[in-house]
Amino acid sequence: MNRQSREAAEARARNGYLILNMVRLSGIAFVLLGLAIARGLIGLPWQVGAVIAVVGLVEFFFLPRIIARAWKAGDDRRR
Repeated sequence: MNRQSREAAEARARNGYLILNMVRLSGIAFVLLGLAIARGLIGLPWQVGAVIAVVGLVEFFFLPRIIARAWKAGDDRRR
C-alpha cells in the first residue's frame, strides 16, 4: 500500500467516524426534543413527542450500525 492510498483510507475512516458520531448526536437531540414535547415544554401533543423520541432512539442505536454495514459492503465490492 503506497502512501497516497493509505492517506485516502485514513481520511475515509476519519470521515466515516465523524458521520457516525453526528448521527448518534442527532439521535440524542431527537430524544431530548421528543421528551420536551411530551413533558409539555413545547406546545405540541405528547403523542408527537413520543414518536420523535422513539425515532431518536432508533436513530441512536440502529442507524449507525446500518450505515457501517452498508459502507463495509461497499468496501468489499471495491476489492
